[in-house]
Amino acid sequence: MQDEAPQPSEAPETRQERNPKGLDLGIFARRTNRPPVSSTEVIAAVLSGLWLLGTTLFFVFATKRMDGAEGGAAATRFVMTIIAIFMPVALIWVAALAARSYRNMREESERLQSAINAMRHTYIQQQQSGVVSVNPDLERRLEEVAAAQRKTDAALATFASVRPAASEQTTPQKAALAQPSTATEQPTLALATPGEALNPPLSVTDFISALNFPKTATDKEGFRALRRALQDRNAAQLVQSAQDILTLLSQDGIYMDDLPPEKAPVEMWRRFARQERGKELAVLGGIRDRSSLALAAGRMRQDTIFRDSVHHFLRKFDHTFTQFEKTASDQEIADLMDTRSARAFMLLGRVAGTFT
Repeated sequence: MQDEAPQPSEAPETRQERNPKGLDLGIFARRTNRPPVSSTEVIAAVLSGLWLLGTTLFFVFATKRMDGAEGGAAATRFVMTIIAIFMPVALIWVAALAARSYRNMREESERLQSAINAMRHTYIQQQQSGVVSVNPDLERRLEEVAAAQRKTDAALATFASVRPAASEQTTPQKAALAQPSTATEQPTLALATPGEALNPPLSVTDFISALNFPKTATDKEGFRALRRALQDRNAAQLVQSAQDILTLLSQDGIYMDDLPPEKAPVEMWRRFARQERGKELAVLGGIRDRSSLALAAGRMRQDTIFRDSVHHFLRKFDHTFTQFEKTASDQEIADLMDTRSARAFMLLGRVAGTFT
């Protein structure tokens, strides 16, 4: 058996450190065999020695010729001697240290550039191979975002999967909106059961609660009533329109909870539902806050989108309330007129002149 040929060892002057992950950092890794003293320091030492030797010889011979000088002149001469000897030496070593610092900075710059090139090359290889290393902090934040998203999806799934209680399924309740007559509608082919027929009719309580919207984020009954209202085609259009209006009004700082209305007689609302109009029904515009009325009127004149949304909401509320009034009791009408949507109708109806 032949001995294996020895592998050529890496030259000391080109040997570089590698990081624990196997990434070659090139010249960014420090060399272990850097000479402790460079040629600059050697030259500086030689120049310093020559200068000290020359000045020593000069002042030794010059002192013998100036032995008769005065004491003051001798002291001055001593200071001049010290400066003449050590000042050039200090300048030489300052220049040597500056040259060494410049060399270190240049080497560090080269190492940094090599490390950047190596990291870029490694990243490109990982991209091509489909393996990309992720920053642990970034990965942790992505996990937190994903966990929050999963919680939101679970909450939405729970909200969408809520079903009425057994008592609600077995106990029939009065429908909030009177169903329009279908005698004149075009007959449909009995090929499938329409989606509306599978859901029970929207109750008065749920209709009123949906138009008032959930009071807080933990108002489960409010969200449940809102979900039921959105399943009713007629009520859903009004609820969505009311939600848009309340959002637009909040942009101007107008909130329905801050606008308690002046309650009008229920009989006035019934007359309004029967399409009666006139100065006697002006009392239905129970919101009389001047600042809110001025802000709403000014925005209706300037913002076409807001104006169109207001007219759409007023029409939907008027049409839906006409259906609601046919079967609702006086107390139910009073409760409806105390909701956020009804307050918005009073405010905007007063601005638009709906009640006169």
